[in-house]
Amino acid sequence: MKNLVVVLGSLIVAFGFNFFLVPYGILSSGISGIAILIGLVTPFDIGLMNLLLNLPLLILGYFKLGRVITLNTLVCVASLSAFLYLLPVVPVTDNILLSAIFGGIIGGVGVGIILKFSGTSGGLDIIAIILSRTSNVSIGLLLTAMNGIIVLVSGAFFDWNIALYTLLSIYLTGKMIDTLHTNHIKLTMQIVTTKGESIRKELLGSIYRGITITEGYGGYTQETKHILMMVVTRYETMQVKKIVRSHDDKAFINIFETVEVDGEFARN
Repeated sequence: MKNLVVVLGSLIVAFGFNFFLVPYGILSSGISGIAILIGLVTPFDIGLMNLLLNLPLLILGYFKLGRVITLNTLVCVASLSAFLYLLPVVPVTDNILLSAIFGGIIGGVGVGIILKFSGTSGGLDIIAIILSRTSNVSIGLLLTAMNGIIVLVSGAFFDWNIALYTLLSIYLTGKMIDTLHTNHIKLTMQIVTTKGESIRKELLGSIYRGITITEGYGGYTQETKHILMMVVTRYETMQVKKIVRSHDDKAFINIFETVEVDGEFARN
């Protein structure tokens, strides 16, 4: 199911590119934008550069974000490439400003859907997720900042008009990502269970967060319980609940919003 949603998100991104951005030469953001820049100023092939730049980030994502997100990213990269190839490049409007606005919004909707369902579109998304998990900065803002630097460099080398339209598109993409993907919102999860050790082991192997464990007992049953407390992003709660339920379908899970995190948020 998740892979189908990731494919749908890729289709939406490709639609925004081929029908709004590409017809007017509005530059691609992220790793593909870097690859284009390198390809234009060096003899290196753009496609090869895009692959070489993405490979180390996919490896980094595997170790920092886990196997599930990395596999979904591979699905996204493959499906996005296929849709970009299959969909025709046809401008919906003859107004470049409207194309920049709607291309950015549609692209942001697609990427937001992909991120919401445990995937990334590759490239800078991986870096943004890792940085967001260790800070209070949203993914959309991080992507906007990193892509903004790329576009400013391209404007210095090429056309400032296109660079400014691209900046507008990237900003709108970032806003839509933050609207759909609430990864930057921190939540505290308290898990009361009799299977504390097995849950602890799997959580530490799957979630990039620390866990505090205390002992207690049921007020009614007098049964000994483990109480696991961890601060996660909203994005990670679904995965945590799935892990807990796989070990203890009777576990009690209390989730409440965290106003501020001061201290070590990510697990070393």
